[in-house]
Amino acid sequence: MREGKDLILATKPYASEIRSSSWIHLITTMVLLIAALTCTLALPFLIAKLFASILSGLLIVRLFVIYHDHQHHTILQQSPIATAIMTVFGLYILAPTSIWKRSHDYHHKHNSKLFSASIGSYPIATRQKFEQMSSKERRAYLVTRHPITILAGYLTMFFLGMCLQSFLSSPRKHLDSLLAMILHIAGSVAVFYFFGWQAWLLFMVIPFTIACGIGAYLFYAQHNFPGVTFKENEDWCYHDAALLSSSFMVMSPIMNWFTANIGYHHIHHLNARIPFYRLPQVMAEIPELQNAKTTSLKIKDIIACFRLKIWDPKLQRMISLREAKNMRKFGYHVAQQQAAIAS
Repeated sequence: MREGKDLILATKPYASEIRSSSWIHLITTMVLLIAALTCTLALPFLIAKLFASILSGLLIVRLFVIYHDHQHHTILQQSPIATAIMTVFGLYILAPTSIWKRSHDYHHKHNSKLFSASIGSYPIATRQKFEQMSSKERRAYLVTRHPITILAGYLTMFFLGMCLQSFLSSPRKHLDSLLAMILHIAGSVAVFYFFGWQAWLLFMVIPFTIACGIGAYLFYAQHNFPGVTFKENEDWCYHDAALLSSSFMVMSPIMNWFTANIGYHHIHHLNARIPFYRLPQVMAEIPELQNAKTTSLKIKDIIACFRLKIWDPKLQRMISLREAKNMRKFGYHVAQQQAAIAS
């Protein structure tokens, strides 16, 4: 059984794009998205408009993963046309290239490290650190990981996190974040003014809420799931972080298509240069990658992921707030008994 560097080397033959496939995936997804968005305005019946709006949100997810691959230099490199398309899409989806690439590259290099900046990742606190936090710090930590915060990713993760926060932290580096916000607000106002509130909901709010909510949740659940492993910095290694701290999210063929195979996340973290359309092939042909830690989009699995809040180094697993509370009570009673015996 190959592991470590040998396993990474085994994936190397797959880390090359099929140029025609990359263009076909990009163009067909763009055409479908433009058609779906047009239908939200042009179709005569509300139910048809609503279907087109939901479909638009799912297609944005797919196009975002294609954009994500391009930012990894995995597909369509050395193409000015592709670069222009991706730059415009980054502005459209409120994840402009300057902040997305910087934060996502950091995430890949530091995924599952306990003591690193939470750039491009959801923050992780050990049980000891959480207990030492002030009430204000605990609230901030828990709000960041709260289901409402994650599902409201349109506002929290993308508009405020990706764009506003990056621009305020470094205006010169992230002028494209300001441009993304200006264009997004201007587009929303224009749609509302010329087509009305219903068109604004169908063309802007629903697609972005669906796309950003799914994106934020996928990013959360792929690294915060039952069985995930976190390491202290000195014990961390890249290939273990990929295979032990990144999930394989089991999905239907339809959702695999809409998410452009991002569910094969353990393989993506092992070798980010593998194009999204080759990930299923890699898993099928390399047995060592077939025993991945899994989660899914089933309700019970979503609830299980959302319950995880704190890393317990002694148990070597993520625990819920209820478990942490019970452990504090148990520890308090044990300390009382030991003090009584000593006296």
